[in-house]
Amino acid sequence: MVWKGKWVQLSLTMVLSFMLVLSGCGSSNNTAAPEDPKSDGGTGETSENAKSQIEFMGWGGDTEKAVFQKLIDSYMKKNPNKKVKYTVVPPAEYYQKLDTLIAANKTPDVFYAGGAHFNKLVSSDVLLNLESQLNSSSDVNPDNVWKQGLDRYRYDGSNVGSGDLFGLPKDVGPWAFAYNKALFDKAGLPYPSAKAGEYTWDDMVADAKAITVVNERGKIDTFGVAGYSTESAVWANGADWLDPATGKITIDTPEFAEAMQFVADLSLVHKVSPSPDDEKAQNAYARFVAGKVAMFPMGPWDQPGFWDLPFEWDIAAWPASPNTGKTATWLGSLGFVVSKKTEYPEDSFALAAYLSLDPESQKENYMLGQAVPNLMDMAKGEFLDLEKAPQTRQVFLDIIEDYGRPPVEVTSKNTKWLDTFWQDASQVWTGKKSAAEFVKEEQPKLQKLYDESNK
Repeated sequence: MVWKGKWVQLSLTMVLSFMLVLSGCGSSNNTAAPEDPKSDGGTGETSENAKSQIEFMGWGGDTEKAVFQKLIDSYMKKNPNKKVKYTVVPPAEYYQKLDTLIAANKTPDVFYAGGAHFNKLVSSDVLLNLESQLNSSSDVNPDNVWKQGLDRYRYDGSNVGSGDLFGLPKDVGPWAFAYNKALFDKAGLPYPSAKAGEYTWDDMVADAKAITVVNERGKIDTFGVAGYSTESAVWANGADWLDPATGKITIDTPEFAEAMQFVADLSLVHKVSPSPDDEKAQNAYARFVAGKVAMFPMGPWDQPGFWDLPFEWDIAAWPASPNTGKTATWLGSLGFVVSKKTEYPEDSFALAAYLSLDPESQKENYMLGQAVPNLMDMAKGEFLDLEKAPQTRQVFLDIIEDYGRPPVEVTSKNTKWLDTFWQDASQVWTGKKSAAEFVKEEQPKLQKLYDESNK
């Protein structure tokens, strides 16, 4: 899940790695163990009401594993006849292993899926339709869940985004624009605005130039900005990668080229952002936490690490294109989905709903700085009142409600075309080609790759 700009493209190349190792992990849709959980033991109970065991598979680091183990333990305590086997594996191996388990008819009952992988799984008829459980559940009020989160897991038989529900959001992940208050104070500059449209690309470049520091050896010691989101620039400038309705790759437009060149020129021309070589020496995240970058993207999951920083920080709206007056950023999400072959559809939905929407689990998540609550009343209430940075955490909600967009890959079943774009984009980041030259040459190449895998 969970999971831009030049820094993120580099990270995605190294980390695009969302995956899992699961050896010998059977599923409840296999033959029963000697102590068969489906057996009613002579009580006459149905399998859903009798003792059952379901398997939940995910990825994540030690912090996330600890959080979810605690939530699962709480779930089993509240439901003593329900047992959950929780398996966590390295992100880089997750989807490859999931494909292997599906092919072997050993699909976990509940598992993570998001983005293009959700698209592929739901269109391949692997996932259980949860619409009936959603409508009949007294524990779930869909009107109190972010529509942007639920819609990410809807499928109408052809397209993701509408139709019946095939997953519940693990989170909605607004990609925000963080800044180091101390560096702005030192330069005597006002902070970037939290209100969308008030702080522009031009404002950001001017501030970044004022903050960037060159040391006595002629090397940049402190950068004004790093990891600027190419998606934010492209969308804010009125362009996009793809028209999902027609399947046409749309990068070969003046608006797209201008936005991409703006991101490249932060390093190439303005010298306020780390170059690819600078990134190799020290990545942008490490520079920001060291107080050597003034503006940098962050997600809600970054809060725990940022809470311990030795300087004050906050979040602002992404800078607006001066051409359109608009801003944009991506809104990530990962979902809990259920195997269509599970023997325990009701129990599997109940676990997914608990992890996704239970008030206690949602409070646990936001208090630990893992996510914005999926429950709207909680997000707009106690979450905003949390006495920890960011002070302007309303920005997270503004992104969810107003100007956040699903990542580019969401409407694709296969992302080879998009992976190729990010790999080839290094030609622009290093100045070997202008963005205008690049997009003109790249469009037919990407169109061919998209047509081969997504039509």
